[in-house]
Amino acid sequence: MAARAESQAKTPAPSNAAELTVSELSGALKRTIEDRFGYVKVRGEVSGWRGPHSSGHCYFSLKDEGARIDAVIWKGTYGRLRVKPEEGMEVIATGKITTWPGKSAYQIVVESIEPAGVGALLAQLEERRKRLAAEGLFDEARKQLLPFLPQVIGVVTSPTGAVIRDILHRLADRFPTRVLVWPVRVQGETSAAEVAAAIEGFNALPEGGALPRPDVIIVARGGGSLEDLWGFNEEIVVRAAAGSMIPLVSAVGHETDWTLIDHVADRRAPTPTAAAEMCVPVRSDLMAQIASLEGRMFGARARYFERRRSDLRSLARALPNAEDLLALPRQRLDRAAEILPTRLHQALNARHLRLGRLAGLLAKHSPQAELARRRAQFDALVHRHVALARPGLFTERRASDLRVKSDRLRAAMRYRLHNAVERIEAQRRRIEDFDRRLAQCARTVVPRRQEQLRSLSQLLSSFSYRNVLARGFALVRDASGTPVRSVATVGPGAVLDIELADGHVSAQAEGEAPPRPAKPSRAPPVKKDQGSLF
Repeated sequence: MAARAESQAKTPAPSNAAELTVSELSGALKRTIEDRFGYVKVRGEVSGWRGPHSSGHCYFSLKDEGARIDAVIWKGTYGRLRVKPEEGMEVIATGKITTWPGKSAYQIVVESIEPAGVGALLAQLEERRKRLAAEGLFDEARKQLLPFLPQVIGVVTSPTGAVIRDILHRLADRFPTRVLVWPVRVQGETSAAEVAAAIEGFNALPEGGALPRPDVIIVARGGGSLEDLWGFNEEIVVRAAAGSMIPLVSAVGHETDWTLIDHVADRRAPTPTAAAEMCVPVRSDLMAQIASLEGRMFGARARYFERRRSDLRSLARALPNAEDLLALPRQRLDRAAEILPTRLHQALNARHLRLGRLAGLLAKHSPQAELARRRAQFDALVHRHVALARPGLFTERRASDLRVKSDRLRAAMRYRLHNAVERIEAQRRRIEDFDRRLAQCARTVVPRRQEQLRSLSQLLSSFSYRNVLARGFALVRDASGTPVRSVATVGPGAVLDIELADGHVSAQAEGEAPPRPAKPSRAPPVKKDQGSLF
């Protein structure tokens, strides 16, 4: 009985519940959860962040001290997020709860995400600042100098805010300049992309194109909270500002507000109005400075010309007299004219003496004299030979030796006579060549020397004071023969010799000697009033 009772207890009681497949049960659970929760906000820490997948989707988890939930961000949603999740970041995610039947798991499909409080934003901002600074984007060596007087200023800001009106008003007050405005959103999810595109767009404008390329760019926005200014902390904006080839001024927020674009910009302005003041100088100050420099320039030029005039007058007074300059060349010319005939006669006499010596040497060694001398020697030898060959004086043997020696002597004499004739002929030709060259030299050098003599005579005649006398002037000398150069040097009763072109005339001075002219004082010249230049 007990076993039967136990068997009956283990058998399940009959039920009216319908049988469900696994897919049907999973679908029912999915519908129940989605209908029950719908859209929710979940606060937690990002864990297991796996960035954009190859498909563009992002997978991670949200956790707190007691639980965790899987999360997914689809590709289209991730591109619109203003704040990108990072590992360990505390966020508030808004999305829809759903299930994944293939794994019997539930997850949240995130549609928006934001940091959980200002502290998280500051931590993310500090981490991003350190990372970008490590890349060298904030180095002072990369920053450019602003142009002194830009022709075109590009402004990246909202066209409807008060910022652009403040900038235009300040530029009009200081120095009216052409302004190009690139309208962007300065707050919201798309503000960072629009600001970066505006900076890159200004840099892409060609120089000399239909739309002028700005000389400086101002990125401006009014004040706001950290969340409002977050678009200017995005990495895309920082990298666009760092890559700008045009000098960039950051004027985002108030003086106490700092964003990452302030660190990478070439200059940081506390307000948009201050940015306009940095870009252009004050026109009235420039005009006053130019007027002052112009006055200084005219004054310096007048002083320079006056100093040059004074130097010129001093040099003119120090210039020597023309007569003193020509005195030494005239003396050298007179000396050359005196020496030239003597030197010419000496040269001709030396040439004649050398020619006489050469003629005497030629006569002494002429072929006729050398031939007569050799013939006399030959006749003496023949006479001696005849005397020695008479019979009865020598034996036949001695006669035979004598004949042999006589033959050898005749041959030697003929050979020496022949050589002597050839040498004499060579000397004669050489002497004739010397004579011809001497005659040619005399025909060439003598006319050239005569021509030089005529030129020097003409030059001497042109420098001679007698030509001046021939034109009606007179040369006055005192009793010692010294030329009279001034009336002040002639005393009353002085005897004067007046030389004219055709002779001399004696004269005697009358009257009193005129007083010597007083030497003019070298007082500084009185400057005339120039008057105002303006």
